[in-house]
Formats: sequence, structure tokens, C-alpha cells
Amino acid sequence: MITPEFYDNLTPSEAVALQKELREKIDCTPLTTPVRYIGGADISFNKFETTVYAGIVVLKYPEMVVQAHASVTCTVQFPYISGLLAFREVPALLKAWDALTLKPDILVLDGHGIAHPRRLGIATHFGLIMNQPTIGCAKTRLTGVYQEPGNHRFDQAPLFDKQEQIGTVLRTKPNCNPVFVSPGNRVGMDQSLEIITRCCGKYRIPEPTRLAHMLVNQERVKGSR
Repeated sequence: MITPEFYDNLTPSEAVALQKELREKIDCTPLTTPVRYIGGADISFNKFETTVYAGIVVLKYPEMVVQAHASVTCTVQFPYISGLLAFREVPALLKAWDALTLKPDILVLDGHGIAHPRRLGIATHFGLIMNQPTIGCAKTRLTGVYQEPGNHRFDQAPLFDKQEQIGTVLRTKPNCNPVFVSPGNRVGMDQSLEIITRCCGKYRIPEPTRLAHMLVNQERVKGSR
């Protein structure tokens, strides 16, 4: 199993090589076991600093009631490079995962799954190394093309890279920018979208990652005092 320390001395070229190796192991077949608990994971850091705040919140599904949470503060060495952000964020998330008293059946990460140039967004990366069902739900597009979805709640449009669908663009709230949903690992494309829609409340961001975002920002504010 890959440990947080594994990432300490990786070079960017080694990171790309690892992404290409992991890509061969991606599993987007639908999850067949029931989802009782869903997790949300997020990271907070100042762009060019080495301190990273990671947090995971576990909720009962589909009721969206918080059951557990964990947060950690770590120092990372890997540089801030688009397409390789998982190598800054995953080590801290591994430590937050280990600190959880209740592990979720599926984890939603604030970032992409296979909607990534090499199909290795943070949700896929984490899901592969932990053999964990994961979904990516990102606030911005990293790659791919799409037609803007309608302005009604849950209007959607496929996200394509050439002829391959790599995700779904989902309008979670009228008059707000959509989110970008893609399977991470061990979950299907349509299933990922269904789960995310059931996690949506009155905000643009689904509850698992919204609450994780609040948690890590609180930790970052405390750490800056």
C-alpha cells in the first residue's frame, strides 16, 4: 500500500509516470454494495505554501446527517502543478482517512475523477491506491468539452474528451455555475451522478464536500492565527 511518505521525494516526471501506470487499473463498473455512509473530502492551502489542511466528513446516506469527521495538518513538498495536484493533496488525505473512526462506503472528493487529461484526478488517484469507491465533484472544468446545461435544478450535459464521456456537467442550483461529476474508482458514470444528486441540498455544492470544505477552512483559519 502507498503511504503518505511515498510522495515526499517524487519528481513531476515520476508523478506523470505513476498516473499512466495507475490509469490501467481504473474500474468504473457500478458499485453493487449498499451505500449507508458517504464521505466528503477536501483540502485547503495557500497556493504556494507547503502547509496543507485536509479533512473528511462522514454522513449517513441519503439522510445527510454527520456521523464522524477527521482533519489533519501536514507539510507537503510536491510543487503546485496543474494536472498533478493529487500529489500535493493525497498524502494529507491518507492521514485524515486513517484518523476516521467511521469509514464511509463511498467517498466524494472536491476535484475530478476520470475527468482529467490522464484520467487520474484526485478522486481516481485516491480510490485506486486505497481500493475505495470514489466520486469526483469539481467546481471547475479541467479538460473536456460540453454544451452548457439548462438552468433548472439537475439539468445536465455530458462532458466529452473526443468521443469518450469522462463526466457529467450538473446544474445543482438555478442561476449558479454547474459542478463537474465524474467516477473516481469502483463506481459507474450514471451511478456517480445519481449519488451526487441525492447529496444536493439548497447549496450549489453537494453536502459531503460542502461540509468538508467548511471543516478544512476552519482548520486553516485556526492554523493562521
